[in-house]
Amino acid sequence: MISLNSVNHSYNGSAQISFKDWQISDGDQWLLLGASGSGKTTLLHILTGILKPSNGSVRIGDTSIYELPARELDQFRGRNIGIIFQRPHLIRSLSIAENLRMAQSFAKLPEDDKRIDEVLGSLGIQHKKNAYPNELSQGQLQRVSIARAVINKPALLIADEPTSSLDDQNAMAVLQLLLEQSGLNQATLIVATHDKRVKDAFTNTYELA
Repeated sequence: MISLNSVNHSYNGSAQISFKDWQISDGDQWLLLGASGSGKTTLLHILTGILKPSNGSVRIGDTSIYELPARELDQFRGRNIGIIFQRPHLIRSLSIAENLRMAQSFAKLPEDDKRIDEVLGSLGIQHKKNAYPNELSQGQLQRVSIARAVINKPALLIADEPTSSLDDQNAMAVLQLLLEQSGLNQATLIVATHDKRVKDAFTNTYELA
Protein backbone atom coordinates (compact mmCIF):
# COMPACT_ATOMS: atom_id res chain seq x y z
CA MET A 1 0.00 0.00 0.00
CA ILE A 2 1.19 3.50 -0.87
CA SER A 3 -0.51 6.45 0.78
CA LEU A 4 -0.33 10.21 0.39
CA ASN A 5 -1.95 12.02 3.33
CA SER A 6 -2.55 15.76 3.90
CA VAL A 7 0.34 16.69 1.60
CA ASN A 8 1.01 20.25 0.50
CA HIS A 9 4.09 22.15 -0.55
CA SER A 10 5.23 25.69 -1.20
CA TYR A 11 8.50 26.93 -2.69
CA ASN A 12 10.19 29.77 -0.79
CA GLY A 13 6.95 31.12 0.61
CA SER A 14 5.15 31.12 -2.74
CA ALA A 15 1.58 29.92 -3.26
CA GLN A 16 0.88 26.56 -1.66
CA ILE A 17 0.11 23.50 -3.78
CA SER A 18 -2.23 21.07 -2.03
CA PHE A 19 -2.73 17.47 -3.10
CA LYS A 20 -5.79 15.38 -2.38
CA ASP A 21 -5.18 12.21 -0.38
CA TRP A 22 -4.24 9.19 -2.47
CA GLN A 23 -4.41 5.53 -1.45
CA ILE A 24 -2.80 3.04 -3.84
CA SER A 25 -3.09 -0.71 -3.36
CA ASP A 26 -0.23 -3.08 -4.15
CA GLY A 27 -0.07 -3.86 -7.85
CA ASP A 28 -2.41 -1.06 -8.91
CA GLN A 29 -1.82 0.73 -12.21
CA TRP A 30 -2.54 4.47 -12.09
CA LEU A 31 -2.48 7.38 -14.50
CA LEU A 32 -1.38 10.70 -13.00
CA LEU A 33 -2.73 13.47 -15.20
CA GLY A 34 -1.85 17.14 -14.95
CA ALA A 35 -1.30 20.08 -17.22
CA SER A 36 1.96 22.00 -17.19
CA GLY A 37 2.14 24.02 -13.97
CA SER A 38 -0.43 21.92 -12.12
CA GLY A 39 2.15 20.52 -9.67
CA LYS A 40 2.70 17.17 -11.37
CA THR A 41 6.50 17.34 -11.17
CA THR A 42 6.30 18.45 -7.53
CA LEU A 43 4.07 15.50 -6.69
CA LEU A 44 6.38 13.09 -8.53
CA HIS A 45 9.35 14.38 -6.54
CA ILE A 46 7.40 14.00 -3.31
CA LEU A 47 6.31 10.44 -4.16
CA THR A 48 9.84 9.39 -5.07
CA GLY A 49 11.53 10.77 -1.96
CA ILE A 50 13.32 13.58 -3.77
CA LEU A 51 11.37 16.51 -2.29
CA LYS A 52 10.16 16.63 1.31
CA PRO A 53 6.71 18.26 1.38
CA SER A 54 5.98 21.25 3.59
CA ASN A 55 3.29 19.19 5.32
CA GLY A 56 1.87 15.69 5.23
CA SER A 57 3.24 12.17 4.88
CA VAL A 58 4.07 9.62 2.23
CA ARG A 59 4.10 5.95 3.19
CA ILE A 60 5.32 3.07 1.09
CA GLY A 61 4.32 -0.13 2.82
CA ASP A 62 5.13 0.30 6.50
CA THR A 63 7.68 3.06 5.88
CA SER A 64 6.99 6.77 6.28
CA ILE A 65 9.71 7.78 3.85
CA TYR A 66 10.35 11.32 5.11
CA GLU A 67 11.03 10.05 8.62
CA LEU A 68 14.12 8.24 7.29
CA PRO A 69 17.58 9.82 7.59
CA ALA A 70 18.92 11.02 4.22
CA ARG A 71 21.26 8.07 3.65
CA GLU A 72 18.58 5.51 4.53
CA LEU A 73 16.11 7.31 2.27
CA ASP A 74 18.55 7.11 -0.65
CA GLN A 75 18.96 3.38 -0.09
CA PHE A 76 15.23 2.85 0.36
CA ARG A 77 14.53 4.70 -2.89
CA GLY A 78 17.10 2.60 -4.76
CA ARG A 79 15.47 -0.62 -3.59
CA ASN A 80 11.79 0.32 -3.67
CA ILE A 81 11.21 2.99 -6.33
CA GLY A 82 11.98 2.67 -10.04
CA ILE A 83 11.80 5.80 -12.21
CA ILE A 84 11.57 5.87 -16.00
CA PHE A 85 12.36 9.25 -17.49
CA GLN A 86 11.29 10.54 -20.88
CA ARG A 87 14.91 10.35 -22.02
CA PRO A 88 17.35 7.62 -20.94
CA HIS A 89 19.90 8.59 -18.28
CA LEU A 90 22.64 6.05 -18.87
CA ILE A 91 26.40 6.24 -18.38
CA ARG A 92 27.76 6.18 -21.92
CA SER A 93 31.12 4.66 -20.99
CA LEU A 94 29.46 1.59 -19.43
CA SER A 95 27.79 -1.32 -21.18
CA ILE A 96 24.10 -1.98 -20.65
CA ALA A 97 24.87 -4.78 -18.18
CA GLU A 98 27.30 -2.51 -16.31
CA ASN A 99 24.66 0.23 -16.07
CA LEU A 100 22.27 -2.29 -14.53
CA ARG A 101 24.90 -3.60 -12.11
CA MET A 102 25.48 -0.03 -10.99
CA ALA A 103 21.76 0.32 -10.21
CA GLN A 104 22.04 -2.79 -8.02
CA SER A 105 25.15 -1.43 -6.33
CA PHE A 106 23.59 1.97 -5.56
CA ALA A 107 20.79 0.16 -3.74
CA LYS A 108 23.37 -1.79 -1.70
CA LEU A 109 22.24 -5.01 -3.35
CA PRO A 110 24.56 -7.76 -4.62
CA GLU A 111 25.33 -7.79 -8.33
CA ASP A 112 23.03 -10.36 -9.91
CA ASP A 113 23.76 -11.20 -13.55
CA LYS A 114 20.94 -13.77 -13.62
CA ARG A 115 18.46 -11.01 -12.74
CA ILE A 116 19.97 -8.76 -15.42
CA ASP A 117 19.54 -11.49 -18.05
CA GLU A 118 15.99 -12.13 -16.86
CA VAL A 119 14.93 -8.49 -17.14
CA LEU A 120 16.65 -7.84 -20.46
CA GLY A 121 15.17 -11.06 -21.82
CA SER A 122 11.66 -10.02 -20.82
CA LEU A 123 12.19 -6.81 -22.80
CA GLY A 124 13.65 -8.58 -25.83
CA ILE A 125 17.11 -7.01 -25.58
CA GLN A 126 19.24 -9.59 -23.78
CA HIS A 127 21.47 -9.78 -26.86
CA LYS A 128 22.40 -6.12 -26.29
CA LYS A 129 23.67 -6.49 -22.71
CA ASN A 130 27.32 -5.99 -23.69
CA ALA A 131 26.57 -3.11 -26.07
CA TYR A 132 27.08 0.54 -25.15
CA PRO A 133 24.30 3.15 -25.11
CA ASN A 134 25.49 4.85 -28.32
CA GLU A 135 25.16 1.51 -30.15
CA LEU A 136 21.43 1.20 -29.42
CA SER A 137 18.39 2.62 -31.16
CA GLN A 138 16.05 5.00 -29.34
CA GLY A 139 13.53 2.21 -28.87
CA GLN A 140 16.17 -0.07 -27.39
CA LEU A 141 17.40 2.69 -25.09
CA GLN A 142 13.87 3.16 -23.81
CA ARG A 143 13.70 -0.54 -23.01
CA VAL A 144 16.99 -0.28 -21.13
CA SER A 145 15.49 2.59 -19.09
CA ILE A 146 12.61 0.31 -18.16
CA ALA A 147 15.06 -2.49 -17.32
CA ARG A 148 17.02 -0.23 -14.99
CA ALA A 149 13.83 0.90 -13.26
CA VAL A 150 12.63 -2.66 -12.55
CA ILE A 151 16.00 -4.37 -11.95
CA ASN A 152 15.71 -4.19 -8.13
CA LYS A 153 12.06 -5.35 -8.07
CA PRO A 154 10.71 -2.03 -6.76
CA ALA A 155 7.38 -1.77 -5.00
CA LEU A 156 6.66 1.43 -6.95
CA LEU A 157 7.36 2.05 -10.63
CA ILE A 158 6.95 5.61 -11.92
CA ALA A 159 7.15 6.66 -15.57
CA ASP A 160 7.51 10.40 -16.12
CA GLU A 161 6.05 11.54 -19.49
CA PRO A 162 7.15 8.33 -21.27
CA THR A 163 5.00 8.89 -24.38
CA SER A 164 4.71 12.64 -24.92
CA SER A 165 7.38 12.85 -27.62
CA LEU A 166 6.35 9.65 -29.43
CA ASP A 167 4.02 9.01 -32.34
CA ASP A 168 0.84 7.00 -31.71
CA GLN A 169 2.31 3.59 -32.58
CA ASN A 170 5.44 3.95 -30.45
CA ALA A 171 3.51 5.55 -27.59
CA MET A 172 1.21 2.54 -27.36
CA ALA A 173 4.17 0.12 -27.61
CA VAL A 174 5.97 1.81 -24.69
CA LEU A 175 2.77 1.90 -22.66
CA GLN A 176 2.23 -1.83 -23.22
CA LEU A 177 5.80 -2.55 -22.07
CA LEU A 178 5.22 -0.56 -18.87
CA LEU A 179 1.99 -2.39 -18.10
CA GLU A 180 3.61 -5.77 -18.80
CA GLN A 181 6.70 -5.02 -16.71
CA SER A 182 4.70 -3.79 -13.73
CA GLY A 183 2.77 -7.06 -13.82
CA LEU A 184 5.86 -9.25 -14.25
CA ASN A 185 7.65 -7.50 -11.38
CA GLN A 186 4.55 -7.17 -9.16
CA ALA A 187 5.13 -3.42 -8.96
CA THR A 188 2.60 -0.66 -8.51
CA LEU A 189 2.69 1.52 -11.63
CA ILE A 190 2.12 5.27 -11.89
CA VAL A 191 2.38 6.84 -15.33
CA ALA A 192 2.59 10.62 -15.05
CA THR A 193 1.62 12.47 -18.21
CA HIS A 194 -0.40 15.17 -19.89
CA ASP A 195 -0.79 12.84 -22.90
CA LYS A 196 -4.48 11.96 -22.96
CA ARG A 197 -3.89 9.29 -25.64
CA VAL A 198 -2.98 6.81 -22.91
CA LYS A 199 -6.02 7.46 -20.74
CA ASP A 200 -8.05 4.51 -22.04
CA ALA A 201 -5.40 2.03 -20.89
CA PHE A 202 -6.04 2.82 -17.20
CA THR A 203 -9.04 2.37 -14.96
CA ASN A 204 -7.45 4.37 -12.10
CA THR A 205 -6.80 8.09 -12.63
CA TYR A 206 -5.49 10.75 -10.23
CA GLU A 207 -5.92 14.14 -11.87
CA LEU A 208 -4.47 17.48 -10.78
CA ALA A 209 -6.43 20.66 -11.36
